[in-house]
Amino acid sequence: MLSYENRSSNMAQPTPAMPDHLPISTSSSSNSLTNGSSRQPKTGHSHIWLITGPAGCGKSTVAQYVAKAMNLPYIEGDEYHPQSNIDKMAQGIPLNDADRWDWLTKLRDESVKSLNSGSQGVVLTCSALKRKYRDVIRVASYYDHNVLVHFVYLHASEETLLARVGARKGHFMGANMVHSQFGILEPPTKDETDVIQVDVSGSLEEVERDALAKINTAIKKELARDS
Repeated sequence: MLSYENRSSNMAQPTPAMPDHLPISTSSSSNSLTNGSSRQPKTGHSHIWLITGPAGCGKSTVAQYVAKAMNLPYIEGDEYHPQSNIDKMAQGIPLNDADRWDWLTKLRDESVKSLNSGSQGVVLTCSALKRKYRDVIRVASYYDHNVLVHFVYLHASEETLLARVGARKGHFMGANMVHSQFGILEPPTKDETDVIQVDVSGSLEEVERDALAKINTAIKKELARDS
C-alpha cells in the first residue's frame, strides 16, 4: 500500500510562504497549460484552489505540488488550528462544528488576504468534510465576485486512507481520526459545480498529474468563456 508520507518525508514542514506579488505567466493558454508544470495563466478572476478530503488523502503533498507547478502561494490549513483543536485531535477526539467555524473563517480570510496582496491565486488545504464547511469558504465569492473558489476533492476508500495515516510519523492526526472523519463526511454532490474530483487510489505521481490536469482544464474553460 502506498504511503504518500514516504514520498513527502522531505516536505514534512510546509513550504515557506511565497511572496504575495508573484509573476503570472502571460503566455497563451495553449502553451501555458500543456506543460505538466506551468504557472497559472492570467485570467479575469482570482482563484482559491482548496485541496480537500479526509485525513490521509494527501492534501498537503498534492497542494504543495500544485502550488509549485502554478507558482502560487500555499496555505497549510492545519497550521491555523487553535491549540485546543490540535489537543483534541491528538487525543482522538473528533472536532465538532463549534471547533471548526473560527478555523474555517480564518482560512477564508487568509486566502482572500493573499489575493488582495497581488496574487492571482492561492492553494489552500482544508478537510472541508461537510457541505456547510465548504460553504464557509464559498462566501469569499459573495464578498468579491472576482474571486472564484474551487474545491479539489481527493477521495479513496477508508481502508486505503487508514493504511496511509498509519504509516505517518509525528502527525497529530491519528489513524482513529480517519474513521471519525468518514463518519461525518458529506461527499460533494453533482450540484456543487465548483468541485473537481480526484481519485487518490493510485500512485502519488498519478494523483499529482491528474489533479494538475483537471485544474488546468478548469482554467481553460474559464479562458474560453472570457474570450
